[in-house]
Amino acid sequence: MRQYRQKTVVITGACGRIGRALAARFGEAGARIVLIDIRKDELAALVEYLQTKTFQAEGFYCDVSDNIQVEKVFSRIINTFATIDVLINGASLIHNARFEQTELTAIERMMRVNFYGALYCTRAALPKLCASQGQIISMTNISGFPPLWYLSAYTASKQALHGLLDSLRLELAESNVTITLVCPGFMATDKRKHALQADGSVVINNGEISAKATSPNEIAGEIFESARRDKPLVLISNVDRLTRLIAQLVPSFFQRHIAHRVEGIE
Repeated sequence: MRQYRQKTVVITGACGRIGRALAARFGEAGARIVLIDIRKDELAALVEYLQTKTFQAEGFYCDVSDNIQVEKVFSRIINTFATIDVLINGASLIHNARFEQTELTAIERMMRVNFYGALYCTRAALPKLCASQGQIISMTNISGFPPLWYLSAYTASKQALHGLLDSLRLELAESNVTITLVCPGFMATDKRKHALQADGSVVINNGEISAKATSPNEIAGEIFESARRDKPLVLISNVDRLTRLIAQLVPSFFQRHIAHRVEGIE
C-alpha cells in the first residue's frame, strides 16, 4: 500500500468542497499539499487554514483551461518541490440545461475545463510522475453508467476524460504510474450551486437534493483509501448496481421509469 509522508500531492479545483476535503486527508497523511485554483481569495484562505493545522501547503493561482498558465504553474511547482508524486484532477464545471437549448460556447467552456484542463495538467506533470512512479487521480462521473437528465455536455466532457485516461493507463504501465478514475454520484458539493445554464451564465442554485447525498469528507476518505491501493476505478454513488444494470440492459425502461429519480433534483 502507498504511503504519502513527504510526497507532493497536486490538487486542481482545490477550493471546491471535495478539493478541500482531499487536501485535509492527504495532509493528515503527511503529504506536501499543492493547491491549484482560479479563486484567489479562497485559495489564500485555504492555504492559511491548512497551515494552521501544521500541514505543508502552498497555493498556486491557475486557470487550468489555459495551457500556457498550466505550463508556467507546473514549472513553478517543480522548481519549488522538485517532484510530483500525485496529481488529482479535480477542477470541473457542471451544467444544467437541455442540449438543444445550450449555447455552443457553454459546451466549449465545459470541455476546456473538464477535459482539456485535466489533459494539460496531466501532460505537464507526467515527466515527474514517471520519475516518481506516481499516481494520477481524476474525477469523472457516474452518468456514464446510468445517463442523467440535462447533463449531456458535462457527461461528454467527463467521458472523454475517462477514455483518455483509460488508454493512458496502458501506455504508462511500464513506468509504474497508476491511474485512478473516480466516478461520484450525488455529492454534497458546491458544483450544482454554480451550474452553467444554457447561455453559459452561472446561476446559483440552492435547491434541495431529494436523494441522499454523499458528503465531501466521505468521498475524500474513499478516494484516499482507493488511491493507497491503486484501484483503477472508484464508484461512489447511492445509485445502486441494479439501477446501473437496468440502464445498461433495459435502457427504454430506465428512461421511462427511473431516469427522473436518479437525477435527484426536484
